[in-house]
Amino acid sequence: MLFTKPWASLCLLAGSLTGVLSLGLSEDPDIKAISLRTHSLEPPYLDSDMHSRWWEYGGDTIIRTDQYIRLASDKPSRDGWLFSRVPLTATNWEIVVEFKVHGQGNLYGDGFAMWLTKQRAQPGPVFGHADKFEGLGIFFDTYKNNRPGTVFPYIAAMNGDGQTAYDKDNDGKANEVAGCSARGIRNSQVPTKARLTYFQDSFLKLELQYKAEDEYTLCFDIPNFKVPPVAYLGFSAETGELSDNFDIISVKSHNLYKRNPGQNAASGATKPGKTASSMSRDTEGGSWTWFLVKFVLFGLSITGAYVGYTIYRTKQRDRF
Repeated sequence: MLFTKPWASLCLLAGSLTGVLSLGLSEDPDIKAISLRTHSLEPPYLDSDMHSRWWEYGGDTIIRTDQYIRLASDKPSRDGWLFSRVPLTATNWEIVVEFKVHGQGNLYGDGFAMWLTKQRAQPGPVFGHADKFEGLGIFFDTYKNNRPGTVFPYIAAMNGDGQTAYDKDNDGKANEVAGCSARGIRNSQVPTKARLTYFQDSFLKLELQYKAEDEYTLCFDIPNFKVPPVAYLGFSAETGELSDNFDIISVKSHNLYKRNPGQNAASGATKPGKTASSMSRDTEGGSWTWFLVKFVLFGLSITGAYVGYTIYRTKQRDRF
């Protein structure tokens, strides 16, 4: 199909906007993002003395410095953990985790978890970490115990109060504040990523990349969510009779600030009833609508000029 130049430009712009919508807030021009080295991780993972300055690991965790940190291997009864040594104290943040869940068998389990909790590096029965935690736990559950009508793998978030036990027998159903199914997250053909974004007292949002590169799917967006102001970032995994490999490839964390001086830049505050993500979508929608209006007006002006010129030429011929 052939396009005239205006339509070709319009199609190219539409494609570029689709790409922008997949970007995180750390790449938003209205947001200032500062990398958090203390909570980021990439190969070779370890320092020259074979330790990590900012991270601690234990249990059955295996580190292959050129490829991955394997929290649990594709063998029965394995569990391991990886935790930051210092707490995450940023008010607003974005964490992008590249991970890989894979194995050989058609039957597999149990899963891995992402933590932002007051407890740090405490092994236990909840995907390799302690139960009755205080803070946020996000569970990437690959084995269904007892949850009819739910497609697995399933991802669920729990806001722990330090006293409530995780509902393990029912795959966390009693504790879940939000969640989603992610059928293709295991043995995916593209890099699998989780992007977790938090603005204090505003929202907590989780997006997943597993269908195509640079294409994120919203898992959940919770308004008015509270993460402990001082929490450790961590990951853990476990296998039972069934098993899989649970690998962490990289972690990229950013502290986020609003650039707009008319708003509270220190806290990232947004208008009442608006999350930062919805404001970004509103801005994108308004810009797109204004572009279409300008494009139509430009087309009408060109058409009007052409019609006027045609009438002028016709009258000039009729005079002679």
